[in-house]
Amino acid sequence: MKKFINITLVLFAALLVFSCRNDDDAIPEDVHEHDEIGKVVLKLTNKSDATDVQTVNVISGVADGHLHLHAGDTYLAELDFQIKHNDHYDSSEEIEEEKDHHFITYAPANADIVVLRAANDIVRTDGNKLGLRTEWTINSTQSTGKMNIKLIHGPTSVNQNYPSATNQLGQTQGGESDVDITVDAH
Repeated sequence: MKKFINITLVLFAALLVFSCRNDDDAIPEDVHEHDEIGKVVLKLTNKSDATDVQTVNVISGVADGHLHLHAGDTYLAELDFQIKHNDHYDSSEEIEEEKDHHFITYAPANADIVVLRAANDIVRTDGNKLGLRTEWTINSTQSTGKMNIKLIHGPTSVNQNYPSATNQLGQTQGGESDVDITVDAH
């Protein structure tokens, strides 16, 4: 009889341990705090010729075209970061809403392009402009000209006036790239 009670107690204890287990013991799912950007729309409008509008769509890092830039011209550039929902893309308001957690940098290669953050750009609380709206003055380009654009999430510090106040390509310390695209610009 004593043996039967011991076996019953062991089985009861095992049942109690396994039935009290909850989902807190499960391996946590990797949760990304913000939506993934699947598409970037870069739109340039020539300040001296409003009919000269160029748009490049970059989906999953692949551009559907390139920019035809003319030396001596200045273009108004606008970025639109979009989130994929089922079979279509929607503009993300998250970048503007979380402006203090984001910053955009520009890096031309094989092209002399001066970037200024536009007067109507979004201003972060630290006084730096985000970089969604910029003006690009084209001094010269080569057939291999490119523009690299990065959206940095969570930088510890930003500097819109890098390398200078008259060429605001931007610089960050810390953070990670939410978007890192390169567009042919010649």
